Amino acid sequence: MKKIIKYVDKPLLIVSVLLFVIGLIMVFSASNVTAYMSHAVSPYNYFIKQAAFLLVGLIMSLMMIKFTTKAYGMFSWGLIIIIIISLLGLLVIGQTKNQAISWYDLGPVSIQPSEFAKIITIVWLARYYEKNKKIKSYGKSLFPLGICAIITLLIFIQPDLGTAIIYVVIVAVMFLAAPILKEIKAKTIFGILGCAVFAGVVLLSAGRSLLQDRQLQRFDFRNPCDKLLTTGNQVCNCYIAINNGGLTGVGLGNSTQKYLYLPEPYTDFIFAIIVEELGIIFGIGIILLYIFLLYRILKIGRESPTNRGALLCYGVAVYIFLHIAINLMGIFGMMPMTGVPLPFMSYGGSFTICLIAALTIVQRVSVENGLMKEKPSKNK
Repeated sequence: MKKIIKYVDKPLLIVSVLLFVIGLIMVFSASNVTAYMSHAVSPYNYFIKQAAFLLVGLIMSLMMIKFTTKAYGMFSWGLIIIIIISLLGLLVIGQTKNQAISWYDLGPVSIQPSEFAKIITIVWLARYYEKNKKIKSYGKSLFPLGICAIITLLIFIQPDLGTAIIYVVIVAVMFLAAPILKEIKAKTIFGILGCAVFAGVVLLSAGRSLLQDRQLQRFDFRNPCDKLLTTGNQVCNCYIAINNGGLTGVGLGNSTQKYLYLPEPYTDFIFAIIVEELGIIFGIGIILLYIFLLYRILKIGRESPTNRGALLCYGVAVYIFLHIAINLMGIFGMMPMTGVPLPFMSYGGSFTICLIAALTIVQRVSVENGLMKEKPSKNK
């Protein structure tokens, strides 16, 4: 355990803990009114649950860090099969939440398999492409994409467009970063794009759409305050919260927009509450911490002597970056709101545990990098 502590990336650990602490405080501040007024539970309800999720994540992290990244890969095949089965099971016994059948209701908590699918797929792809080095055949290169396409379809039909988009981009980046011949990569990309265009043309000519009406309405995201009573309600109230906050904020706990103006302000819209209470300067500080965190993850990936380690870090970096970018762009009206949580800040058990698992995987790569550097010095 001493070796593990020695080679854990300390800057990444400190920033991660700091962001989780800020997030826990803001979950309490953003949720206490909604908990009491809308759900008739204790104002501390979501704070206590989020603290419990963090504790479970910490215990899981302390167990995960002891296993090698190679061991993660050995378990990944079984986990991929479990994810596919669990996504299929949602179609039969899944719980509807926010008009999507994405959850298993387990009483006090709910589990969202599509969140776990992202992290498990990152580990599985890293293991697959590390084991099958310098892939020269189309069959071997396209096989994992076929499995991922099945998972994407199962997420999409829930329907969960935001998660499906993030999942596809993670898979695409890892495919491009994998040690596959450039010719295979180029032909695969053009082939997928061609199939997508063909499918789109067929659907349009048949007068059908892949997206439901409520999803299509989200693409009308410009001038949200002109549609305050319809599709623009959430984003317009985010604008009001950010405007209320100004540079320094109205003070921790003093948000007005959390008084039922924003639905579930402790989840997708928590950044607007943060800016309202603590100010734009504090919000910029959080974004700078995000940038530093992503830099450390990419640095660990670049320093990894194995393709497996590098792919794991790149996959996690893309995973975190996409959640940050999609959430903040939605809040600022730069793209439709898709229900994507903000890392470290948003309330949620499945996402919090998956995020901790992702960071633990990166820390394990850092430990292995240190141990590999130590070996040559011992041989001298």
